[in-house]
Amino acid sequence: MIAKIVQGRGFKGAVNYVLDKKNARLLFAEGVRLKDKASIIQSFITQSKLKPKISKPVTHISLDFSAQDKGRLTDKFMVGVAQEYLDKMGYVNTQYIIARHHDTDHPHIHLVINRIDNNGNRISDKNEKLRNIKVCLELTKKHGLYIASGKENVKEHRLKEPDKTKYEIYRVLQTAIPECRNWKELDAKLRKSGVTAELRKNGSTDKIQGVRFGMNGYEFNGSKIDRTFSYSKISYQLQQNELSMAAQSKSAHRSTNEGFSYAVGATVSSLGGLFDLMNPPSGYDEDRAEYLRQEALKKKRRKKGRKL
Repeated sequence: MIAKIVQGRGFKGAVNYVLDKKNARLLFAEGVRLKDKASIIQSFITQSKLKPKISKPVTHISLDFSAQDKGRLTDKFMVGVAQEYLDKMGYVNTQYIIARHHDTDHPHIHLVINRIDNNGNRISDKNEKLRNIKVCLELTKKHGLYIASGKENVKEHRLKEPDKTKYEIYRVLQTAIPECRNWKELDAKLRKSGVTAELRKNGSTDKIQGVRFGMNGYEFNGSKIDRTFSYSKISYQLQQNELSMAAQSKSAHRSTNEGFSYAVGATVSSLGGLFDLMNPPSGYDEDRAEYLRQEALKKKRRKKGRKL
């Protein structure tokens, strides 16, 4: 689950957008008159006048859920999650409406909130973006919702430059890094895909402080493409790849040698048995051996007779 927060000046535009969308459905409302859309708008405006100097009393939030969870996202469930979100974000003691839209592949709801609460106080937006990320992750984990990894849900066909190229580089890096052991190998593999890599040094020193990737005339710092593609994180992953590949090579070599030794040992043992029959050891007495064999048979018969 992710939330997109926008502050605005007018309730009319926000309410119209939320309720006029095709197949939009109002799921819940708090503190507003529900006679019609105009009465909802007027309710918001009337309360916002308790603090007339506030230029942006409108908060419009889109709560987006993963398509992976579509089967369990009932209206009731989504309203419950939205109310938890509002409480944790501090949007309490105020007016709001919740409506559901069906114009995208992923389930989502829209909230219009009055930032001027019922007592005429402005609801603070301090550190709102950071709190938003934290609360969304907390609720996603609490309710066992799907957590998307990286940029897997990006709709590539909708991207425009330079974001389109940035995403192309992301895909190339995602495939190339796991297959390389060092920066030299990575650079060679990237160039085959049309991506350049430039290690950036700290001033006049030889200390490397970052990496920039280029493609189609655009350049991006690694961390701007994705947080996992900073110089330090890529370097660490390459080191882990090298250790893993070395261990696999060593294991394969050991298995091959053990298998060869076993095969050779079995052959030698078999040949040894054959040669033992053909060439008895020195001091071998054939008559004595036959005598001992007969005695052993007599002893065996006596034991068998006693059992009967």
